[in-house]
Amino acid sequence: MNRKDKFSKNEHRFQSDDPLMCEELSDCLYEVLPVERNVIIVCIGTDRSTGDALGPLVGSMLRDQAMQSFHIYGTLEEPVHALNLNETMQSIQRLHPKPTILAIDACLGKKASIGSVVFGHGALTPGAALNKDLPAVGDYHISGLVNVGGFMEYVVLQNTRLHLVMNMAAKIAASLRLTEAKRMNERFKNQPYQNFLAATKKQQ
Repeated sequence: MNRKDKFSKNEHRFQSDDPLMCEELSDCLYEVLPVERNVIIVCIGTDRSTGDALGPLVGSMLRDQAMQSFHIYGTLEEPVHALNLNETMQSIQRLHPKPTILAIDACLGKKASIGSVVFGHGALTPGAALNKDLPAVGDYHISGLVNVGGFMEYVVLQNTRLHLVMNMAAKIAASLRLTEAKRMNERFKNQPYQNFLAATKKQQ
C-alpha cells in the first residue's frame, strides 16, 4: 500500500470507469516494456484487507491466463506483502537475471483521485501509506487509488468498497492481457526472420 498525493510528469493517469482505459493503459505498457524480454509483474498486497487486495486480485486474474511474456508474483493464494517482500525480491533476482519489473499496488490519496489508475516509470514504495519501511520495487509501476489517505489508514483500508477494488483489478488485468497479446504478436512477426538468420548461419 503506497501513497499518492502528487502526480509526476513520468506518470499517466486513467479513470477506471473510462471505457477506453484498458486500451489506453495497454498502449502505454506496450510502448515501454521491452518486447524481446520477459517482464516480472510483482503484485503487492494482502487478501486480509479489502483496500490492500488490489495487487493480489490482479495477480490471481493474470495467473488464470496463459501468460507467456509475463511472470506473475503475488496472488490471493500466495500474496507478496510486508513479511515476505524482501525474500520475494531476492528470489526474483536469483531466478531472473537483470529483470524488468512492473510493480502493482493499491494506493491511498486524495478523495478526488479515488478510482484512478496510475502508470509510471520508476519504483513504488510499498507500505508508505502505513509508515512501513520496505524496499522500493519496480522499473515501472501501476498504482490503483482505492481510498483517502492521511488519517487512520488501517481503518480506511478495511472499509474500502470491494466493488471498487474488484473493478480496478479487472481493468488492470485486462490491460495487461491486451499488452500480452500485442507483445506475443510482435514476437511471432519477428520469428521467421530470426529463424532464417539462424538457418543461414548454420549453412555457413
